[in-house]
Amino acid sequence: MVKIFSDSTCDLSEALLEQYGVELLPLHILLGEDDRLDRTGITPEELFAWSDDHRATPKTAAFSVDEVRQRFKPHLDVGEDIMCFSISASMSASNQNMRLAAAELNAEERVCVIDSKNLSTGVGLQVIEAAIMAQQGASLREIEQHILHIRPLVRASFVVDTLTYLHRGGRCSSVSALAGSALRLHPRIAVIDGAMVAGKKYRGKLAHVIDAYVRDMEADLLRARPERVFITHSGCSREIVDSIRAYLTGLHHFDQVLETRAGGVISSHCGPGTLGVLFIAGE
Repeated sequence: MVKIFSDSTCDLSEALLEQYGVELLPLHILLGEDDRLDRTGITPEELFAWSDDHRATPKTAAFSVDEVRQRFKPHLDVGEDIMCFSISASMSASNQNMRLAAAELNAEERVCVIDSKNLSTGVGLQVIEAAIMAQQGASLREIEQHILHIRPLVRASFVVDTLTYLHRGGRCSSVSALAGSALRLHPRIAVIDGAMVAGKKYRGKLAHVIDAYVRDMEADLLRARPERVFITHSGCSREIVDSIRAYLTGLHHFDQVLETRAGGVISSHCGPGTLGVLFIAGE
């Protein structure tokens, strides 16, 4: 049997984690000297309030090797193999610390660590694929082979309401040139080979921007794998989210249109009002 783990950046809801039997390893969010755990120790709203009060972005940090080892060991002791997913290794030490924990447990052959080369539900899409296979009795290596095949097909992008958080966090270098602009820009940020890259720039009110961003993807959405598509956001209005859900449902292509809220780590780097549509491309 294979147990699926993910770091907390996968942004899957509690209902989805329970449905697919996935365990989370929470990253740390540092508000000055105050250390909180992602998903359980702070809400995105509290994070945004702290950031505005201090005119700074909270720091984020990977869990320790010891934290991972303590979570892995009980599963290994009862004979389970483990597959675990991390946010892009270029963005965090999460992946490295998972690997070090497996080595300290002398379990490199029984623990498969996947660098998702992605973030948020770009990780979550891979996690669900792995969890379904695990529930069906697939072996660790069978699941690994499938994940490495679909990983380049995951399409993750989003638009932001404000450039402030991305600029402060320094995770998207191509945003720096835009951050000082007096224009009200809302760039499309895509994840490409594990890095965030700014693309098309939208102007106007957020509802119009998000609608235009999603409609620009229509051809790709209609060629996507039909099992599921995610709307993942960091606190957009109900009206905006519902309008995007209605649009995606109206394509009559996807079996599931899933909505999730971004956790603290992703929210701390993207800021409020961010929304993305994430899916797996067809072949």
